[in-house]
Amino acid sequence: MRRPLPESPPDDVALAMRAVDRRGFLPRSLSGKAGDDRPLEIGHGQTSSQPSTVASMLRLLAVPAGARVLDVGAGSGWTTAILARLVGPDGEVLGVERHPDLAAWGAANVRRAGMPWARVVRAVPGVLGAPRDGGWDRVLVSAAAQHLPDALVEQVAPGGRLVVPVRHVMTLVERDTGGAVRRSEHGTYSFVPLVEDPPEG
Repeated sequence: MRRPLPESPPDDVALAMRAVDRRGFLPRSLSGKAGDDRPLEIGHGQTSSQPSTVASMLRLLAVPAGARVLDVGAGSGWTTAILARLVGPDGEVLGVERHPDLAAWGAANVRRAGMPWARVVRAVPGVLGAPRDGGWDRVLVSAAAQHLPDALVEQVAPGGRLVVPVRHVMTLVERDTGGAVRRSEHGTYSFVPLVEDPPEG
């Protein structure tokens, strides 16, 4: 009798996404569509990204436990919460969102998810990302830039990674421990545009 094949090892991204219910990060009127593999409108011209796209981005980002992660364009906080599951309580996730109403809603959603090492804040006007001493181990951008944003590349720590759609091409930026940067492209996706200069007021 043929022995059964061994099971594939667990996929950390799939497990994290299964643990963070998308319904808790959508307007109530759309909660029934949470399982649809498509982007869903969340207001202010923004969307909750298509789950299969989020999974692809997170696998490319390769988030280790304990990492410090920046989530640019956090919106409803769904990706922030998934990242929080990946890094665990020894890590840190900061989501930044330029729309005040979305930032407040996303912050509340992440708080309800019960992972205090993650939070969503409103983006500082005129600042792309959230510069910090030593940089971020991982940076995720859920909006399409026209050009690779130098400001975000500079926020990647040595040994870190940035995943950002550039003209809708998924782009991975890796900074080695010596500080040198390598760029590679990984398929075409559709995203809302990245606004690099958050509005005042």
